[in-house]
Amino acid sequence: MTRRTDAHPDLTRPEVGAPFFSTWRVGTPSRQKRTVEAIARTWEGRPWPAGDLLGYHVYTGHDGSTLLHHSQWRGERAYESFVRTHRQERVDEIDTAVPGIERLGLGRYRRYRSVRREGDPRVPGCVVIVDVEFEGPDPERQRAWVDAVLEALDAEPNPHPGGISAHFHLSTDGTRVLNYAEWESAQAHADALAAPGDGVGSATELWHRVQNWPGLKGSTVSRYDHALGLVPA
Repeated sequence: MTRRTDAHPDLTRPEVGAPFFSTWRVGTPSRQKRTVEAIARTWEGRPWPAGDLLGYHVYTGHDGSTLLHHSQWRGERAYESFVRTHRQERVDEIDTAVPGIERLGLGRYRRYRSVRREGDPRVPGCVVIVDVEFEGPDPERQRAWVDAVLEALDAEPNPHPGGISAHFHLSTDGTRVLNYAEWESAQAHADALAAPGDGVGSATELWHRVQNWPGLKGSTVSRYDHALGLVPA
């Protein structure tokens, strides 16, 4: 069966071989709420679809328009089997409840590196997604850029106390990096962005190198609240 949970996902679970992220545009805060409710009804009314699906989480965007979806699979073959056998009936039921959902595509990733304060007991009050795009596929460049970010974080002279963790994922097509960052609150993240420097980091040479990396095409930053967690019962 399917069980609802308020717990945030563990991004470092070693069993997760295929973490996926996708975004839906639904238009308004009321439609965000209705869509989350429709997803919950649809999934809770059916058996858990696959033993290799470890968790499915939905987040409401602070833009009042989007939903972020994060699913944790043991491997891509299990996901493909789900698509063939179970996905469409769920999509149809959700679309009947909330017509006009715009699905913006599925991103396939592998987690590369994570950083978290040891023993930090805080529950995230906000999830920040940093989506970084490069000019063309280059897996070595993906890894090197993340390594440079973590070097800059490690040397950061003014670390903001509101940051809890950062989990860097590399897209399987070699073109993107997604940082799933947990923050104490949205205000803590806003305060960090407002501090001196370009972005969360201070105006150091290491951060300058990160921000001017060869082949870096652009990035977006989006804030979300964890709205729904679904796991096998």
